[in-house]
Amino acid sequence: MKKICLLFLLIAGALFFRPASADILISEVMASNGFFEDGHAWDWVELYNDGKSAVDLSGWFFSDSKKDPEKWSFPEGAKLKPGKYLTVWCTGEEGHDPGKGAAFYTPFAISSSGETLILSDAAGTEVQRLKLPAQYGCVSYGLPRGGGEYGFFENPSRAAKNDEEAFPARTEAPVLLTAGGFYHGSVTVRAEAPEGSVLRYTTGGGTPSGKSKAFPAEGLTFGKTTVLRLRAFRPGEVSSETVSATFFVDDDPLTPIVSLISDDRYLFSSKTGILTKGSGAIPNYSRGWEYPINIEYFTREGESQINQMGTFTCSGHSARVNAQKSIALYARKSWGSDRFRFNPFPTRDYDGYKSLLLRAANSDTYATRLRDVVASSLAEGQDILYQDHVVIQVYINGEYYGHYNLREKINKYFIAQYEGVTEEADIDAIDLLARTGTDQFLQNGDNSDWLELCDFCRKNDLNDPENLRFVEERLDIDSLFTHAAFEIILGNVDFTNVRVYRVPGGKWRMLLFDVEACWRGLDRTPLEYYIKPVSGKIQGFRHEPLNALLAVPAWKAKFLTRVAELLETVFRWDNVEAHFDAVIAQLEPILPRHIARWKNMKLSNWRKNIHATKYYARVRPKKVPALLKTAMKLTSAEVEEYFGHALSVLEEYNSAE
Repeated sequence: MKKICLLFLLIAGALFFRPASADILISEVMASNGFFEDGHAWDWVELYNDGKSAVDLSGWFFSDSKKDPEKWSFPEGAKLKPGKYLTVWCTGEEGHDPGKGAAFYTPFAISSSGETLILSDAAGTEVQRLKLPAQYGCVSYGLPRGGGEYGFFENPSRAAKNDEEAFPARTEAPVLLTAGGFYHGSVTVRAEAPEGSVLRYTTGGGTPSGKSKAFPAEGLTFGKTTVLRLRAFRPGEVSSETVSATFFVDDDPLTPIVSLISDDRYLFSSKTGILTKGSGAIPNYSRGWEYPINIEYFTREGESQINQMGTFTCSGHSARVNAQKSIALYARKSWGSDRFRFNPFPTRDYDGYKSLLLRAANSDTYATRLRDVVASSLAEGQDILYQDHVVIQVYINGEYYGHYNLREKINKYFIAQYEGVTEEADIDAIDLLARTGTDQFLQNGDNSDWLELCDFCRKNDLNDPENLRFVEERLDIDSLFTHAAFEIILGNVDFTNVRVYRVPGGKWRMLLFDVEACWRGLDRTPLEYYIKPVSGKIQGFRHEPLNALLAVPAWKAKFLTRVAELLETVFRWDNVEAHFDAVIAQLEPILPRHIARWKNMKLSNWRKNIHATKYYARVRPKKVPALLKTAMKLTSAEVEEYFGHALSVLEEYNSAE
């Protein structure tokens, strides 16, 4: 009897004695995160101190590997006070500082397909082992407030109290039996709910909640363009993904259509909406927020090509102040797919995109709305990367938002597709720089080689064969010459819009983009920023490589030859006019409605601006040889040698009417 009592006391002691380390719990995990904070949507693990004393976590280990339980350790000074939380961001990226305070960073990410997380103290003693099942996108997994079994939460709550109830599974998504698209008169929309669930819906763009209206069994009839969002709710489970679609009634497309559906708090809320200024010192649209949104794309014929969740940000720089804002769209795996699996662009043969840009014409908003797309399209076949375009119209939550130009989004994935880079490590290693390429303009990769190259050109004579070889091995000179020639011939006065890139093992190449500030005059600008002394002031971009090469007779001859080639082919008026007219034919039918929506221009003024822009596009190429003669101190004989034939062609085709 004494032995039994002693055994009972030992068991009781084991049950109720909890060392300080046992007070630390893995309280919540997000392994497929689509909610962005400070520009990132890393996986995260939340730790909670359930005890009454602070715990020193210095040297504690955290791992997602049974074979390597000491994969990552907390830095010296890491502590967790009682009743408080800290976040371990699982970045999947090397090079992060380990962190401090309530935020720490590991180089590994968490698998959404399920794995085991291990927390150990500084002595290597395992404190907790948590086996994660396969995870749902944007749904967290954790321990309910007050205790219980681990499960999935309806509402993620990083660094805050968890929900009181966790669930073992998520309800499957409802099925729309009536496809989104274009209808006449009216449309009755029907849907199918998963067995045992209740369908709830909204028609204003908001995500349905448990308090939203129940979707009627007989369906809903819409007599005007409406967005519908559906979600299934079943007892004992996390609610389903949201299914969304747009139903256009008596609303013929005329162009391809992009329809965006999202909650007002992400769009227009004064506190958190991206597409509004807000009331803070920093405008909402400049805060870099990225939010979830449903994206549909319909062809000119009304065929649906994608309908998927993704994320969006407000894009652009100074043009964000405009009422009509540019919008960047991103495919995110956590929201369903990491690709937009379609290709809307006529000159590309890609099977999909990671990101897209809805460009609102920006500084050309009130003038032609087409300078950038027409000028950029002239680069097709010229061995220089540019953004393709599609003239589209955009709807947001069923409301018409007018003409946009759908563009390829400039980032490492855009470059990788063009250059044929497929390995993820190589894509991550692509160098992409804006303007001068200094740290503040580094968009991806590393800038050290570019800055070294520019400084080398500034300090060394490239007539020395060894110096020239150094540059030729690092720089795609043909790309540089084509870019400079385009900018000069176009007369792009926004000369800071220069980007350079390099793929692993490749040379530095130029990227033609944002040339909407072109065809506005016949004077020398931007020639003075491109052709200048190597030692001259750096203004907006690095001019040294071009001018150092122009000091080498052979390369000077190649540059002038390239300019002449472009003048007599690409910039011959019959070619340029065809590009203009193709876009005008798409724009003209939709501009009256666009103007009625925004009330920021007149159709008569647009036609006048088109006429003026065409004049500059037609006449400016004829002026370029004389401008280069002055800027490069060419002789009349050199002008005749390099531009004689081009000028005769332009005289025939580009003479003003």
